[in-house]
Amino acid sequence: MGDSDSYWSAVRATRLRIADLLEDLTPAEWEQESLCRGWRVRDVAGHLASVPTITTWDMVAVAPRARFDPDRINTVLARRHGSREPGDLVAAIRRHAGTRRTAKVLDTRNALFDVIVHSQDIALPLGRQFAVPAEHSREGLQRVWDMGWPFHAQRRLAGYALRATDADWAVGAGPRISGPTLALLLLATGRTAGLDTLHGDGVDRLKSSSAHR
Repeated sequence: MGDSDSYWSAVRATRLRIADLLEDLTPAEWEQESLCRGWRVRDVAGHLASVPTITTWDMVAVAPRARFDPDRINTVLARRHGSREPGDLVAAIRRHAGTRRTAKVLDTRNALFDVIVHSQDIALPLGRQFAVPAEHSREGLQRVWDMGWPFHAQRRLAGYALRATDADWAVGAGPRISGPTLALLLLATGRTAGLDTLHGDGVDRLKSSSAHR
């Protein structure tokens, strides 16, 4: 997936599949909490619908209300767009599925892992399946591993050997955590929903350390 056309083709395909998933949800499912802390399913949809067209000014305008915290800014905007009608959100995601831009203060290199992770934020709490090609998850995982803020995956997972079982991806040394790239991507972004699909002595250690925090 080295060239940008392949990257954006993967982003577009994932966005369209998320739109299909959302279109199939019941009203109650739209209101359910997602894996993204503090966000309902509709807030995740609002985020995905707005990312391709959001501007830096949109973010600056809500910054005082969000106490100038980037995570809070993201949440304010997600909830604002999430208040729109479900049909409007689905249509917006489809309409901008192929858009290759976002606010200048954001990074389009985050687009693929963002849609992949948020697809799971929606699907998993609802007991729904949303498969992701391993090569797409691997691309997203490598980006998260390299980027530092806001996930700090290398720092949080220091002392573990992470090994993908469905792609050529391995980092670190220590107790082993092995499994699908999608589960490793969720782990790297601070989510524990994929732990049951991971294995190795590092998984038990990770669960134990999390339980004592």
